[in-house]
Amino acid sequence: MAAAVGAGLAVTGNARQPQGVAPAGRMHTRPIPSSGEALGVIGVGTWQTFDAGPGEAERAPLREVLQVLFAAGGSVIDSSPMYGRSEEVAGDLLAGLKAHDRAFVATKVWTRGRDEGIAQMRRSMQLLRDERIELMQVHNLVDWRTHLRTLRAWKAEGRIRYLGITHYTSSAYDELESVMRSEKPDFVQLNYSLADRAAERRLLPLAAERGIAVLVNQPFGGGGLLRELAGTPLPGWAGDIGCTSWAQVLLKYALGHPAVTCVIPGTSRPRHMADNCRAGTGVIPDEDMRKQMTAWWDKR
Repeated sequence: MAAAVGAGLAVTGNARQPQGVAPAGRMHTRPIPSSGEALGVIGVGTWQTFDAGPGEAERAPLREVLQVLFAAGGSVIDSSPMYGRSEEVAGDLLAGLKAHDRAFVATKVWTRGRDEGIAQMRRSMQLLRDERIELMQVHNLVDWRTHLRTLRAWKAEGRIRYLGITHYTSSAYDELESVMRSEKPDFVQLNYSLADRAAERRLLPLAAERGIAVLVNQPFGGGGLLRELAGTPLPGWAGDIGCTSWAQVLLKYALGHPAVTCVIPGTSRPRHMADNCRAGTGVIPDEDMRKQMTAWWDKR
């Protein structure tokens, strides 16, 4: 068997609704293990891409990016205080679209100290124009013990719905693994791609074992993989999983791992958002197809 729809997948038009079946072409969803809530499998990251000024010329394409995401059935928007004006821009656009109820907003705490962390998270809520954040994550594990204590209290109080930890490099995997084992966060966010498969060895199996949702960052290797593959014809097997672009191939590879909940490539271009969203529809690679994909990559 070359490929199949991945285990645990469903399709729905709204991440806040129960899993169900939506019209053909809609985005697959996967459940958050700690709650069963369904999330569209493609979201959007805002690092660099949403760090825009106040002008309409700069913000109009970003508004359309969000509209494309929502229309496709996606909802996850990931940001951080580290990302310049991205939180402010996302908050303004969501308010203008009256779309906070369609968005699963994830941001991060990126500082040291309890009081500093609380102040930063309150500021994020102001910028995002939301009194309750869906997912608050400890960015790059900075002072994670301190912040997880705060986040557990905030979750109990209803200020956030989920808590998580993040990193973007495999050099932090030992520490990520330790925190996943000792704390069992709702989410872990990590780097994973066809060219960077280290997470497959321990972290993705551990997430599945512990019931931790996985957000994948850098599925394009920070954009480097798309530049590297530019001009390379798609292999014949790409059509077997419904791919018409390299972006779709790379995203479908990540989605082929059953522990992955949602992939969050960054973009500021609506047509790229639409292309990314198509990766969340149709056939998802099974293990046999993923082996074929990795064999092709390693031999190219």
